Amino acid sequence: MIENKDKLVIIWSSGDREVALKMVFMYTLNSKLYNWWDDITLIVWGPSTNLLSTDYELQEYIQKIRENGVKLEACKTCADMYGVTQKLSNLGIDVKFMGIPLTQYIKEGRKIITF
Repeated sequence: MIENKDKLVIIWSSGDREVALKMVFMYTLNSKLYNWWDDITLIVWGPSTNLLSTDYELQEYIQKIRENGVKLEACKTCADMYGVTQKLSNLGIDVKFMGIPLTQYIKEGRKIITF
């Protein structure tokens, strides 16, 4: 598991816009820009799927995060429940069922943080 010590998975589930702007996105982007982690994956899960689909400022910010090399994934079940699967896909987010991938990330020994 030591080989994955510099791999980070960020689970963003909060539907709170301030949490997205003042914590999740800021930390995610800076982690990539300043090389705090070698590999970063941001997972959009739960109410955050709906928030992202409707907020243009957050969409612009997520594009900047993606353009800087952060992998973006979203929970398909959640996106389907909110009816936003296509919107998230259009943002360049890999929308898929996340149970197995998240379990694999944990078993690989990646660091996981949630917001």
